[in-house]
Amino acid sequence: MTTLTKTLIATGASSGLGFEAIKHLLTQPSPPYKIILGARDVPRTQAAFDAVPYDRARHSLTVLPLELSDLAGTRAFARQSLQQLAEKKERLDYLLLNAAITGGNEKGKGGVWGWCEAGVVNHLSQHYLTHLFREKLVESKGRVVVVSSGAVRNVPDTESLEKDLQAGSGVDSFTTYCQTKFVQLLGAHWWRRQLQGQVTVVAVSPGLIPGTGLVRGSGLTFPSMNHPDAKSVAEGAQSILAALTRDDFPEDPEQIFLTSWGEWWSKDVYGLTLDKALQDKWCPSKEEIEKEAGLSE
Repeated sequence: MTTLTKTLIATGASSGLGFEAIKHLLTQPSPPYKIILGARDVPRTQAAFDAVPYDRARHSLTVLPLELSDLAGTRAFARQSLQQLAEKKERLDYLLLNAAITGGNEKGKGGVWGWCEAGVVNHLSQHYLTHLFREKLVESKGRVVVVSSGAVRNVPDTESLEKDLQAGSGVDSFTTYCQTKFVQLLGAHWWRRQLQGQVTVVAVSPGLIPGTGLVRGSGLTFPSMNHPDAKSVAEGAQSILAALTRDDFPEDPEQIFLTSWGEWWSKDVYGLTLDKALQDKWCPSKEEIEKEAGLSE
């Protein structure tokens, strides 16, 4: 019996958790994977995966340029990816949205559409990517995996989001990271509503991972591996991989958030992100994004 190839498109897989997760998929004998990665530094990412010993006759990996702070470049990545799938009439089984940055909201710093850079990278551009891949995902009955964070619990109210996430507001890196991950989770719930019955949407927290490069250059300090909740990069990657395959969803359709210890988070943890009006506010349509970014055709 022939094993069908699984196709996956991912952001944020150049290093850390994303790299570890993709490496794991490539080094498994079954099923075969066709993987398309978006990367800021294509040569460095390609070299990193070239060093991974995997069966290249069974699996394929393509690295395409993707700068998530540039919406035109984000659209170009989606078009290149879809063209590759169309050439061989391939499905899109998984869209893995893992990219994230800290910082990006320094005083006076510009952004896209008035958003700070972290807001664009952590939410807006990946939300836009989901719009661009929507038709293919629906056709394939695929799955969207949003790599979220327990940091959403550090947003006690939503009143200041609009002001704080404006470009150059000067809000500190930790607050900005928590707020952008909160908005990203709003997006996961929004997409769950839009794609219900057509595409599976899962959010996952990989846990506290001191070994990632997420805080590099941000001025933030992560706890060490001695912290009781700390997990290795490999353990965090396994949480992401679980989100690709878990089908034991709770009956409540709003429970889509998988914890790093393998349970479905109760809604009281992320209750503020379940506000449908708030989801709608922070999840613009494809047409709205393109109009505001000057990309309308």
